[in-house]
Amino acid sequence: MTDQTQMSPEISAYQLGESVGYLISRVKSTASNLVTQRTMAELGITSQQASILFMVASGKCLLAAELAREYGIDASAVTRLVDRLEKRGLLSRVRSVEDRRVVRLALTPEGHSIARRMPAIFNGVMDGLLAGFTPEEVGFLKSMLRRVLTNSGCDLSGITRDMTINSDGRSS
Repeated sequence: MTDQTQMSPEISAYQLGESVGYLISRVKSTASNLVTQRTMAELGITSQQASILFMVASGKCLLAAELAREYGIDASAVTRLVDRLEKRGLLSRVRSVEDRRVVRLALTPEGHSIARRMPAIFNGVMDGLLAGFTPEEVGFLKSMLRRVLTNSGCDLSGITRDMTINSDGRSS
């Protein structure tokens, strides 16, 4: 067993609070937790489940494989999430008539109802997290995050750059 009181110089010199990766991870985790608090209280589902319903409703992800790529999770995890949502009556699997091997995801009326409520929840959480930021600062932050994603090789063609203006005039 290693002595926890003696830290290696590499570990003691590394400042988490100055790590962009750590800060991005904490912001993502915090935002996700805040969305989950709202979705659980208002909708009875997790933020990931609600987000999946929104992605299907928006047309961005209509296949389980697209969800797996979007969320960076394996196919079996997506299958379990889809199974839960299907069991709750929020979405269904629909076999393609053109290619029987393809199974698309489709929302039920209740699933659509939940998906329609998600922008207000997403915007409400982000409004709180971005309180005190000017619209220019929010735009700059989004621009920097898009550059990070582009540097990672991420395809941003499905992400629009149109701004959604919140009730207080800030974009989200």
